[in-house]
Amino acid sequence: MTPPQTTRAQRRALMKRDAARSLRNDASKAERILWSYRRGKKFGSLKFRRQQAIGPYVVDFYCSELKLFVELDGEQHGEDKAVAYDAARDKWLLSRGFGVVRVLNHDFLADTRYAIEVISHAVKERVSPLPEALRASTLPQGEGGKESE
Repeated sequence: MTPPQTTRAQRRALMKRDAARSLRNDASKAERILWSYRRGKKFGSLKFRRQQAIGPYVVDFYCSELKLFVELDGEQHGEDKAVAYDAARDKWLLSRGFGVVRVLNHDFLADTRYAIEVISHAVKERVSPLPEALRASTLPQGEGGKESE
């Protein structure tokens, strides 16, 4: 009996699923720590998934409610080829309305509390985004709008 024919898209989906499963099994120390924070409800009741396939990519952590993904990047992400790949990947995801948070593994492990705050801030911003005009301003609210008389 011959195996059923699969399309290219089906084969690609299976490959991404297998790659994601492998990445979950070989998680870095930073990823394991972040997952424990997520399991401890540090990000409220939001549900995150590990190693989620999105389009042609697999992202480290993904919250579908917020369309936000979090990447914990190892040393290899500093190499020219990886930087170009990450930029193209982020551009593709951002163009489709996803939010992106990147933290280096080294930075995460050196100051986990600060890294969690950075991620929490991104989560809060996606939950209740500020109008673009306010987000771009560096002035405290109430300043800079009117001339003094």
